[in-house]
Amino acid sequence: MTTKHEQPHPIHGRVLIVAGSDSGGGAGIQADIKTVSALNGYAMTAIAALTAQNTTGVFGVVPVDPAFVAQQMTVVLEDIGADAIKIGMLANAAVIEAVAGAYEERAVNVPLVVDPVMVAKSGHFLLEPDAVLTLRKRLLPLADVVTPNLPEAEALTGVPVRNLDDMRRAAEMIRTFGPKAVLLKGGHLEDDQLYDLLLTEDGEQLFEGRRVHTPHTHGTGCTMSSAIATGIAQGLSVRDAVARARAYVEKAILTAPGFGHGHGPLNHLHTVKPFP
Repeated sequence: MTTKHEQPHPIHGRVLIVAGSDSGGGAGIQADIKTVSALNGYAMTAIAALTAQNTTGVFGVVPVDPAFVAQQMTVVLEDIGADAIKIGMLANAAVIEAVAGAYEERAVNVPLVVDPVMVAKSGHFLLEPDAVLTLRKRLLPLADVVTPNLPEAEALTGVPVRNLDDMRRAAEMIRTFGPKAVLLKGGHLEDDQLYDLLLTEDGEQLFEGRRVHTPHTHGTGCTMSSAIATGIAQGLSVRDAVARARAYVEKAILTAPGFGHGHGPLNHLHTVKPFP
């Protein structure tokens, strides 16, 4: 309810997130909802896995029944609809197949952002090894944007990625799997100079930045992909959505609250003013 002196602040851009839950709140569904909301989008979810984790590691993973993941997607799409869909942790091949099927049946014209989540910041594997091929064959051809980090790019291509030239080769190879665009994130390079490489049908754009030396980077991949999906849902081009997402994530890292004893969460809500 607004008074005569207040103007309503309409929510813009419906984003359906299909991913795993992070009990620590820094990554996964929790980070996705915060990100979409902080960028003035409307977040919906289909939870594909439950995890018991905190900033120090992942202590348990329980996949959700594939048919129920698909049902969550279906009922949301039938009623509310979506302007973009973001896919994160899917855990196994059966869930990947179910999600791809639901997307093809209900939302094939909705822009799809795929974050091929495979390994947590703590090093714990979140995707069963035999599911990598299923991810590559079933979801990447449907994607408008795929957002791997360097270890994920190596798993998808089988090619080591150690420098910018390797990044270009890996991104070009991933593009041959079918996505319209690839954002290859270079945060795992050891240099202080960081590169994110966006490869589209129109060519490449290189985003450059300086490394922020901090342990508080848990959930950066989830956050980046959800921010990109929100931008696309709001009508931004892929390049503009990536540029805004990078700026949003950088400030979220710089203003991280410092919680936990390991890889701490970001400050997803730096865009939000305190409520009076």
